Amino acid sequence: MTTVQPGSFLTLHYRLAGPDGGDIVNTFGGTPATLTLGAGDLSPGLEQALLGLEDGAEARFELPPGAAFGERNPQLMQRVKMSLMRELGDEDTVYTVGDVVQFPTPDGQGSYAGMVREVGEDWLLFDFNHPLAGQSVHFEVRILGVL
Repeated sequence: MTTVQPGSFLTLHYRLAGPDGGDIVNTFGGTPATLTLGAGDLSPGLEQALLGLEDGAEARFELPPGAAFGERNPQLMQRVKMSLMRELGDEDTVYTVGDVVQFPTPDGQGSYAGMVREVGEDWLLFDFNHPLAGQSVHFEVRILGVL
């Protein structure tokens, strides 16, 4: 049997659930996922859990806080002036706590997201941590094929 190794091309069903057990992603009962390990389709912590599994394997993992998406980094909490937000988007946009906003990367070739955590008089506090950073996750997989 073929085992999952760094760089393996995989077809699999998987379920990722947060600490409350609610589904975040669930491909069971639908189209399986295809990915290459190490290409960034899954977090390094989730990929690590797959290493060594054999073609046809089914497994469940309970990943402790921070193992799947890293620890929360307080430096990724940033205040952004409303004047900059107006430059980047629609002047009339009203932001509320929980809004997710896309920001362009410095090179303009991509984007990254931040969640509004606080609304000040002339600023917004954004959290640029992954939403599951510092949390435990449940990860269930069924490996359908390994190349």
